[in-house]
Amino acid sequence: MNFLVSLVMFSLLLNDFTSAQTLIQDSCKKAAATNMQLKYDFCVNSLTQDPESKTATTLEGLVFASTKNAAAKIMDVKRFVEQILKAKKYGPGMEAVLRTCVELYDEANGALNTAFSSVQSHDYNTANVFMSAALDAPDNCEDGFKEGKLEKSPVTNENNILLQKILIPLAFTNML
Repeated sequence: MNFLVSLVMFSLLLNDFTSAQTLIQDSCKKAAATNMQLKYDFCVNSLTQDPESKTATTLEGLVFASTKNAAAKIMDVKRFVEQILKAKKYGPGMEAVLRTCVELYDEANGALNTAFSSVQSHDYNTANVFMSAALDAPDNCEDGFKEGKLEKSPVTNENNILLQKILIPLAFTNML
């Protein structure tokens, strides 16, 4: 009897996992097809590594999880830049640009928090506007280094990952 109960529980858990995997893969496929910047493999890998995404049963659930994921990444990148500033590990003229990047990340985090609240109230248009605003942060940070003709940005890789992390909930919100 215990074996039978265990088998049923295992099959239910496996079914939930399979459903979440299918939801993630299908959603990422549709999102990548409509947004050429979004990389399908990055989308799938990012979401399958996130416990909340793995338990999502709807596209809206994936929007919630991926928005939280993007906000967490913004704060990680902000802390990374603050460490560079604190350690003074930057070339001439870069301090002002790095400080601007920190401000951009703060604004982007606020925008994602507003987007999250908008999704909770099913106001997808407003969520889209604020996610799009957050999406500007990594590009604007990188532009500061290019415009100042400074050394290569020390946060290019982090900004590229952040861009992808923000593209995911933005693309998903456009599908709701």
